[in-house]
Amino acid sequence: MKKIFSRTLRFVLLVGMVFLVYVAGVLVQGTLTDYQGPEKEDAFTLPAPSNDTPADSIFSFLIWNIGYGALGEESDFFYDAGRVLHSGDKMVRAPLNWVEKNEAGIRQIIRANPADFVLLQEVDRQSKRSYFHDQFVQLREAAKNHFGWFAVNYEVARVPLPLLEPWQVYGKVSSGLASYAAYTASEAYRLQLPGNFPWPTRIFQLDRCLLVTRFPLPNGKELVVMNVHHSAYDKGGVMKKAEMAYTRELLNAEYEKGNYVVAGGDWNQCPPFFRFDSFMPGLSGKYTQINIDPEFMGADWQWMYDPRVPTNRKLADPFQKGETFVTLIDFYLVSPNIKVNQVKGIETGFQFSDHQPVWMEIELQ
Repeated sequence: MKKIFSRTLRFVLLVGMVFLVYVAGVLVQGTLTDYQGPEKEDAFTLPAPSNDTPADSIFSFLIWNIGYGALGEESDFFYDAGRVLHSGDKMVRAPLNWVEKNEAGIRQIIRANPADFVLLQEVDRQSKRSYFHDQFVQLREAAKNHFGWFAVNYEVARVPLPLLEPWQVYGKVSSGLASYAAYTASEAYRLQLPGNFPWPTRIFQLDRCLLVTRFPLPNGKELVVMNVHHSAYDKGGVMKKAEMAYTRELLNAEYEKGNYVVAGGDWNQCPPFFRFDSFMPGLSGKYTQINIDPEFMGADWQWMYDPRVPTNRKLADPFQKGETFVTLIDFYLVSPNIKVNQVKGIETGFQFSDHQPVWMEIELQ
C-alpha cells in the first residue's frame, strides 16, 4: 500500500512540476515576444487602380466587427463563458468549414451594402483561429477593390489558453483593424491607445489602437475617418476611460482645424442614454454594459446608430433569437459640420459574426 501511495505521490509531483515548467515557459515566451505598438506608425497599405480624391459631398460608410470569421451563429466561446483553465463544452476555435462559411457570408453582406468607406474590426491576417487566412486581402475584393489600410492591434506568438489544454490552445494571433475607401488617402496611420492590462495578462491581450485615414477635399479641408475598437473585458471601464479621453482630444483637434470627422466601429460600450438592455428588458442575466458619458463631446456632435437593430450578441452559447442577449455597441460619432442623411442597422441574424453591421450616409456641410 505504501508503495502505491509513494508512486502516486511521485507521479502527481512530476505532473505538477511539468505543468509549472510549461507555465513558466509560456510566460517567458510571451514576455520576450510581447508586441509593443509604437505611439504612431504608418498603416499597411493595399493600393487601388484609381487615385481619385473626393469631389462630391455625399459619402456612405459601413462598419462591422467581423469576429475574425469564426464567431457565427453556431459558435460559443470559452473565454466569454468565463473559462480560462479549460474549455469544458465551449469552443476554442471554430472548425474550418464554419470559418469558410462565415467569410463567404461577410463578403456577400459587404457587396450587398456598397459603401465609399468600409471600416472593419477583428480582421485576421495570420492567425491559427482563422486557419491563417489573410482576411484583409480577401475582403478587399468585396469592398469593390478599394484602397485598403491595416493596423495591427493583436499580435501574439501563442495565446496559451485554455491553460490546462495545451493540445488545443488558441495559438498564434495576428489581427487588427481594416479600412477600405474609394479614394486615395493623404495619410493613413495607426495610433496606439493608452492603458494596458497588468502583467502577465497584457502579453496575451490586444494592444488597442485607432486607424486614422485622411482624405483631402476640394475646399482645402480634410475628411478624417477613424476606425475604432475600444477595450473589452475591462472591469469597471477603467481602460476605456483612458482610451476615450485620448480619442476625444484627437476628434476635437481635427474639428478645430475645420476638418470633417467620422469615427466608427466597435466601441464596446453603449451610446449616451441608450439602455443596454433595450432589446431584451429584464433579460440581461449577468450581462451589463456601460454607457458613454453624455458630456463626453459637445452637444452638437452626433452619435449615430439605428435603435431598432442590435449590433452585438453574447457568446456564452450559440445564438438563439429571443434567448441570446443582444445589445448595441457599434455606431458612429460625427462632427457638427456633417449632416447625416441616413443610418441603418443591417440584420444578418448574427449568421456570420457576433456583431451586425451599420450603414450610414453623410453630407458635408
